[in-house]
Amino acid sequence: MSETRELAFDPDQLREKYRIERDKRLRKDGNEQYVEVAGEFSNYIDDPYVSTPIDRPALTDEVEVIVVGGGFGGLITGARLREAGIENLRIIEKGGDFGGTWYWNRYPGAACDTESYIYLPLLEEVGYIPQAKYAKAPEILAHSQNIARHFDLYRDVCFQTEVTEMQWDEQALRWIVRTNRDDAMRAKFVVMSNGPLNRPKLPGIKGITRFTGHTFHTSRWDYDYTGGSPEGDLHKLADKRVGIIGTGATAVQCIPHLGASAQALYVFQRTPSSVDVRDNRPTDPDWAASLKPGWQKERMENFNTLTSGGVIEEDLVQDGWTEIIRNLISMANYRGKGLERKEIERLMELADFQKMEQIRARAQEIVEDPQVAESLKPYYRQFCKRPCFHDEYLPTFNRPNVHLIDTQGKGVEEITETGVIANGEAYPLDCIIFATGFEVGTDYTRRAGYDLIGRDGLRLSDKWANGMRSLFGLQTRGFPNLFILSNGQSAFTTNFPHSMEETATNIRYIIEQCRQGNVSTVEPTQVAEDEWVEEIIRLSRVSESFQAACTPGYYNNEGQPNPTSAQNSAYGKGPNPFFKLMREWREEGTMRGLELG
Repeated sequence: MSETRELAFDPDQLREKYRIERDKRLRKDGNEQYVEVAGEFSNYIDDPYVSTPIDRPALTDEVEVIVVGGGFGGLITGARLREAGIENLRIIEKGGDFGGTWYWNRYPGAACDTESYIYLPLLEEVGYIPQAKYAKAPEILAHSQNIARHFDLYRDVCFQTEVTEMQWDEQALRWIVRTNRDDAMRAKFVVMSNGPLNRPKLPGIKGITRFTGHTFHTSRWDYDYTGGSPEGDLHKLADKRVGIIGTGATAVQCIPHLGASAQALYVFQRTPSSVDVRDNRPTDPDWAASLKPGWQKERMENFNTLTSGGVIEEDLVQDGWTEIIRNLISMANYRGKGLERKEIERLMELADFQKMEQIRARAQEIVEDPQVAESLKPYYRQFCKRPCFHDEYLPTFNRPNVHLIDTQGKGVEEITETGVIANGEAYPLDCIIFATGFEVGTDYTRRAGYDLIGRDGLRLSDKWANGMRSLFGLQTRGFPNLFILSNGQSAFTTNFPHSMEETATNIRYIIEQCRQGNVSTVEPTQVAEDEWVEEIIRLSRVSESFQAACTPGYYNNEGQPNPTSAQNSAYGKGPNPFFKLMREWREEGTMRGLELG
């Protein structure tokens, strides 16, 4: 009871409230509740940013390395391979330019929610400092293009090109990469950098094809319909009734612009986001001038340590991501050091409760209607879903034209010819915007958009049908000279470009070793792969109870943790131990666990 008085909340009551709110949202269909953007829905992934399609002949030539994907992962890998002296390098990208996520996501208000000084890759290499603590989408896209120019990646890129199949040629010891442009390119090495947020998803709502008004997904924003730009001013919506389905990170950023422009905006919410202070500010030129070589890596590692539960005294970033750890340090210091693991976990939960109480109090303070404010309060642990940071989202619900439709975890019931039905009530609409995110928990080859055929006709979709199998999440047996950038069986970190950088370093090392040793093929041994999969499953049990207690979302496979999702999970000891393991593996210099041919 004394602890309750000290904390100003009852931990037992909060745990029970969290459980009730989670149970409201549990669904038997899990990831199956979403519709694949294919067939009659394929228009949702058309490229609205290309005015003139590229006309080129089909390619049947050979290069040393093909990288699939021109987002941050492909750019970082391309940069590191260029530094290693690899000139015969080609990137294949389905968009019309580099940028990946930041090529596609140009919705109004789009910006990074991780500090730009650590999120934007290769800042020191290209000599660039972001304009503000949180960079907006146009600046990030421009930075992506600048990386490509700096490392000469435009030289042999194939834009507006989608891979349709990859097949290993055992006689030639080469990959044959086929595309929708009738290409049949050959490559000694292939890097898969398809991205974790690559394929938009749609909700499987009854009647989704019946609506006769206008629809689009936020990752393909239709400015022809809305008017305006990424800066806002969506003037063509002045006489429109707009509905937006979804209240995650994307919606939090675009809803303020929709609310400022639409005649009426209806926000259909299943689960509220955690929305903390953003406090964006311009970069201090004196601070920028004071930076010493190696500053970005130091800052990335500092942030990564704090957000993965490490305790260090100095917080270089000092934002909402790292605040929960500062709370924990304060608690741990107050109660004394030398704590056992269970006590640290208990204090971590209390620090989490404390932080989320602040988040809920902020909603109550800002939003004028008490019922709306209550609906906007998130009742779950902070890292059950991706936290959001925004200073205009909550005030938007004070606008008379903005209506929050809280579905109490059930979601929209039906889409009709004229609008949406939720909570048994019909809402006539002119436009429906899907802010429903991207496929995360679906099969890897489905998200990639193509299958791979390795040795002896083995398909990756078949090999991974019961869960991912790899060594370090990077290579998989039966698929020589293939590298994968992914969270699966690798490192998960809030600042994903940091993980991409570490993976690219491994790829560069292995390819350099193969070149120096005149090695034709490289793939994991069966023993090494089996041992790594067992290690991933064993370590995943550490986070099982946390994930099971979370409200459904893509972090916990929509509330359905299972043996496959455990096997596909990230390295359970955390990103820093994984990066250390990889660094020691490289320093050992024996290519341990790999079979060289």
